[in-house]
Amino acid sequence: MCEESNIKFIGPSYQIIDLMGNKSHAKEFMKKAKVPVVPGSDGSIKGYKEAVDLADKIGYPIMIKAAAGGGGKAIRLVTKKEDLEDCYNLVKQEAKAFFGDDEIYIEKFVENPRHVEMQILADEYGNAVYLGERDCTVQRRNQKVIEETPSMALDDKLRKKMGEAAINAIKTSKYANAGTIEFLVDKNKNFYFMEVNTRIQVEHPVTEMATGIDIVKEQIRIASGEKLRFTQNDIQPRGASIECRINAESPEKGFLPSPRSNKRT
Repeated sequence: MCEESNIKFIGPSYQIIDLMGNKSHAKEFMKKAKVPVVPGSDGSIKGYKEAVDLADKIGYPIMIKAAAGGGGKAIRLVTKKEDLEDCYNLVKQEAKAFFGDDEIYIEKFVENPRHVEMQILADEYGNAVYLGERDCTVQRRNQKVIEETPSMALDDKLRKKMGEAAINAIKTSKYANAGTIEFLVDKNKNFYFMEVNTRIQVEHPVTEMATGIDIVKEQIRIASGEKLRFTQNDIQPRGASIECRINAESPEKGFLPSPRSNKRT
């Protein structure tokens, strides 16, 4: 609607948002861009039999996820074949309820991974940089609790390799503005694409504090048609930065989310 009304949207194009918003489609795109991806389904699962065959092929444990998902919803870990059907049906139901789309996909479960995301900025002229990483491994109910930079899981060599993979994905898709490429890093320092966030995330100050770059201002400059004012060699993160989130839960209700309690202590 913004484009049709000749209004400049501060963010990537609607085509990119649509492509990256579906995780199975984004994964297929990343394969073509030569970005490592977690072994799993080629696109969305068409039926339960396909899920059974694929799970047998890649081996348990596996993850079943909503293609249009986010926020840690409509995700199930399946450790054995006997649980597959129930989890398959549950994820489809939850995906439909939460996102209005019951499309799902399957991935091999990466055991004991680190969850590391790369912050990127790209202008409309093909220039792109990564602003270092944020480690968000510490989570609660698939929701991030602690965000920090630098990540203890990365050395300079791996950081550069992941950053260059993120930039390759951005340039291949002609992405412009701010965004985040999320990866899983296994115990052997292999990394795999997980998803793209086509927006600025609430944890962006972690990166701003370490780099000295105001990401929101850069978004506005890019949307105004300006070129990036710096190159990758200009990005020199310093020190460490951390963000902690508070989870409001009720112990009396099985630790369900609860913004307030009837009891005051």
